[in-house]
Amino acid sequence: MQSEETMYYIAIDLIPGIGSTLAKRLIAYCGSAQAVFTAKNNSLQKIPGIGALLSKEIASQNVLKRAEKEMEFIRKHRINTYCYTDDNYSERLRQCDDGPVVFFSKGNIDFNREKFLSIVGTRHATSYGQAICEKIIGGLAELGHRAVIVSGLAYGIDICAHRAALNHKLDTVAVMATGLNQIYPSSHTGTARQIVEHGALISDFISDTELDRKNFLKRNRIIAGLSDATLVIESKAKGGALITADIAQSYNREVFAVPGRAGDLFSAGCNNLIRQNKAALVQNAEEVEYLLGWEKSANLQSKQLPLFSDFSEEEQLIIEALRNKDSEAIDVISYRTDIPVGKLSSLLLGLEFKDIIKSLPGKQYLLRR
Repeated sequence: MQSEETMYYIAIDLIPGIGSTLAKRLIAYCGSAQAVFTAKNNSLQKIPGIGALLSKEIASQNVLKRAEKEMEFIRKHRINTYCYTDDNYSERLRQCDDGPVVFFSKGNIDFNREKFLSIVGTRHATSYGQAICEKIIGGLAELGHRAVIVSGLAYGIDICAHRAALNHKLDTVAVMATGLNQIYPSSHTGTARQIVEHGALISDFISDTELDRKNFLKRNRIIAGLSDATLVIESKAKGGALITADIAQSYNREVFAVPGRAGDLFSAGCNNLIRQNKAALVQNAEEVEYLLGWEKSANLQSKQLPLFSDFSEEEQLIIEALRNKDSEAIDVISYRTDIPVGKLSSLLLGLEFKDIIKSLPGKQYLLRR
């Protein structure tokens, strides 16, 4: 989805020193992404976390020129864009404070579908790890779960998860640490083409982004944030898969791990997660189904939210912004309601006292059902 604002979201994301969380605050305070670049320097400096140096970076037109170039690439290659205030943006990612301000996708998938499962693990997967990965994904398909399998297109468990999903006719999403103009590793290009047909390649990096180790760590937050749970299959005592598991846990998402034989190099990470009560032990698809409550999903009836009355116009706006949402960040609520963050905080507190909404960690709010 593209709008006139898309270029400005991309530009904000390119400003040095401004991460996703601060970018969202900027947009909320200024009222729109475009307004960030027309705001006066003095006004920008008053926004918490900005200051004199960052306000000068914002005033620079270099990021706008690069964003305009990226828009040409997006149009030419029919790339889908998802800004965090768009209706079709992933609600799961929207719940994450550091979820991307904008991400790019090649393929066709609804990121708000039910049942997203991330599967990660070592790049040096053993035959045991590959077999259990295939067994769990195949088992989910046999149980009738049209789960979307999310991973990182890397060697080892990642590519095994993508290929197993494709083999069992499940959609799969590959989160990349490069722009969408480059497949890494190149040996997975054929699988990447299949993923575009049966899922999506996604990235929050612009085209021509150079390979950098820190980008692989950054993309892990999207792997963790896109899904209901993260399953670790084989890992050393330290590694990227464990970082993804830690991120998932920080998002209050489920974390699962497949146990391995004591003393095995690539079992240490999973066994430690289980031993430290950071992950639930999982050995098959039935256990994933049980732990996520998927076996009951077909019988669950969506609950009707109560109708609210006797609230001010602004309170009604807040209630509507939260209706049918798992939760929303205060910056997103501010954007949707056009209520400044300072005033919004007071209104949210009032609604919380009335037991209409509930506050969650990370300045997230949900409507009580």
